[in-house]
Amino acid sequence: MSDVEGRVISVLAESQGIDPKKITLCSTFDELGIDSFDGINVLFLIESEFDISVPDEKAKSLRGVRDIVQGVENLLALRKSSPGS
Repeated sequence: MSDVEGRVISVLAESQGIDPKKITLCSTFDELGIDSFDGINVLFLIESEFDISVPDEKAKSLRGVRDIVQGVENLLALRKSSPGS
């Protein structure tokens, strides 16, 4: 498990009251009982955890743990490669 994956699962588990052992990279929001309102709150927590900003068009396509992990990894890579980072 990558650091990003572990942190994402931790945020989801804490914010939603879910046993982290029940959350996998393949878990969808539906499977975890995360509705659209909860999803917005999770997104804010993820942005805060990683000090990133998820563009609205990307946020709309997030459907599960894998989507979040890949999105965070992409945003962190972009930040690392941009000038002045």
